[in-house]
Amino acid sequence: MSCPLCDEDGGLVVHREKGLRVVRVLDDANFPAFYRVVWDAHVTEFSDLAAADRHRLIDRVAAVEAALRQALQPTKVNVASLGNMVAHQHWHVIARFDWDSHYPGPIWATPQRTVQPPPAERLALSLTALDERVRQALIASA
Repeated sequence: MSCPLCDEDGGLVVHREKGLRVVRVLDDANFPAFYRVVWDAHVTEFSDLAAADRHRLIDRVAAVEAALRQALQPTKVNVASLGNMVAHQHWHVIARFDWDSHYPGPIWATPQRTVQPPPAERLALSLTALDERVRQALIASA
């Protein structure tokens, strides 16, 4: 059976280190500050990882969250590891704003509003600059 996170990166790679990568998700313009921390090996459950790998993975999740909070001052940061659709260990880290199309509901719920100007234009800095902030936070956390 094919796994999309084994077969491809899953977004724009902003950081790669031994065993994991961090990508910015590109397929939903409603949530431009949506990152995934992906364990490279096909591991289904978090508890399947060795203790040291679990700690490193969750440290990288925390680094992405902290970078988003510092750079964007979002209303909330959603952090989740669902894995129902893609049984491959990965964490979603999503900056949420009280103006976003789905807030306060989850990103997969029915939109509550149309956002103008587009969400990426409403961020405190460009996506390129945000990616660099996330990358620097990950390097510092290593």
